[in-house]
Amino acid sequence: MCKTLGRKFHWQNRVLHENLRPNSVASTYIHGNASKYESRYLFDTMVSFISSRSSRFWVPSFLSCKRFYSDENSVFSSLEEATESYSNEPIDNVYKVVMDHSNPGHKMERALDKLEIELTTPLVVEVLQKLRYEEKLAFRFFTWAGHRENYSHEAQAYNEMIDILSSTKYKVKQFRVVCDLLDYMKRNDKSLVPLEVLLKILRQYAEKHLTHLHKFARKKKIRVKTQPEVHAFNLLLDALCKCCLVEEAESLFARVKSKVKPTADTYNILFFGWCRVRDPNRAMSTLEQMISLGHTPDNFTYNTAIETFCNAGMVMQAAELLEFMRTKGSTMSSPTAKTYTIMIVALVQNDMMVECFKVLGDMLNSGCVPDVSTYKDLIEGMCLAGKTEAAYKILEEMGNTGYPADIVTYNCFLKVLCDNKDRDEALRLYKKMTEVGCVPSVQSYNMLIVMFFRMSDVDGAFETWHEMSKRGCERVTETYCVMIEGLFDNNATEEACFLLEEAVNRGMKLPYRKFDSFLTRLSAIGDLRAIHKLSEHMRTFYNPAMARRFAINQKRKSMSLRGK
Repeated sequence: MCKTLGRKFHWQNRVLHENLRPNSVASTYIHGNASKYESRYLFDTMVSFISSRSSRFWVPSFLSCKRFYSDENSVFSSLEEATESYSNEPIDNVYKVVMDHSNPGHKMERALDKLEIELTTPLVVEVLQKLRYEEKLAFRFFTWAGHRENYSHEAQAYNEMIDILSSTKYKVKQFRVVCDLLDYMKRNDKSLVPLEVLLKILRQYAEKHLTHLHKFARKKKIRVKTQPEVHAFNLLLDALCKCCLVEEAESLFARVKSKVKPTADTYNILFFGWCRVRDPNRAMSTLEQMISLGHTPDNFTYNTAIETFCNAGMVMQAAELLEFMRTKGSTMSSPTAKTYTIMIVALVQNDMMVECFKVLGDMLNSGCVPDVSTYKDLIEGMCLAGKTEAAYKILEEMGNTGYPADIVTYNCFLKVLCDNKDRDEALRLYKKMTEVGCVPSVQSYNMLIVMFFRMSDVDGAFETWHEMSKRGCERVTETYCVMIEGLFDNNATEEACFLLEEAVNRGMKLPYRKFDSFLTRLSAIGDLRAIHKLSEHMRTFYNPAMARRFAINQKRKSMSLRGK
């Protein structure tokens, strides 16, 4: 149906090209092709309204302005009196011209110009009411009137137009048009109205789009306790907070909470918003208000807030929040091992070791027993902070609490030491691993080999290479690649070629990127025999088409990086 209407009114798109928003409102509306991002567009428009000037909206008549005003006599009664006293003849004439020129090929705008009727708000409103079920003609007339000299749309005309757009059978596709009208009114500095308008728009939108909850409720035959506009209102608050407009979100929430019952999600959104703008006092105030109203924050809420404060360098505020969790938190919101880990790592990074071990003691005393994953995070965080001795203490603590460190924990520790080229500490840790009976893995040896090559210590790399044989650790393809590449980088070409030939004789499938790199190195030293042998070997794994694609991709990548 929408496509048929789009073809029927294709000509009208040219007529309305210079509309309110030429490539958005008229084109989208006439062709009936609403964007798939309508929901985001609606909330972006509302966020723009609130952030640009005030939390008050223009009143469309489909929201029944009268029901919001007890003293609207000065505005609406005067309009009604003017409409009643207005002659029906001009209205009928305009309506007749519009209907007679409703076909796409007819020049409706030119015919209306010939009438030479003085446009007034009552006349436009009456004509729009007559065209209420012809929304496309109504919108066309509305835009024509908006471009007439000595006339500009007033509140009632906008109300009537939005009313028509929202009540059409194609209503699901017209929210973007409504948003464009609201945006147009904002840009043209129109009057503002109470917040109930926003709630009505949100309710209408939620009933049309946020239907998954109600469909589930009907299917399961249960009653939904929350109002439909609450979900849309939460989305709006979330959009404001993500734009760092938390003050506006808080102000909007204060005005709405008496009319819409906020949920735990509403307070969580505001809480995260204050954390985002690094205002812990307001965040804690929101949290206390949430708890006083009977809502229970979950661990995720607290953990996210503590991590946010720690990343912002607000460690003391994070510690206060942790203490708040311990003293006032419920079973659902008591600190977990993850919570303590975030806090401990932050204290280590800020060189607050006394407080760090105090929190660790509180963690154990509270019955929150850390597991291997927790210890791994702690050790990794301490190593990154340069607190190696503290990391060793954590390793000892793991053994004392019945959680001996596994190879994954040791490898995390070893990786940080190798990346920092801390040879002595890396070998010390390797020795400790073997003493406690934790067998080093291939990854452990690979990290040590890479570290030695980065330090230009070829002998140390070969010692590690032979150590693998002594320990019975099989050398895999990755180990050979690391070794060969390191030897080439340190100008040990003879040893590199020897190991490369050994890898070929063992029938290893080298990664194509490494294969291409080794060919380049062999070409540089002019070893044609090795090039031929390596090429013949890799031909069993990679066909010429794959090689050609790889070469083309590499060329594209190099060209894309030019000029950056």
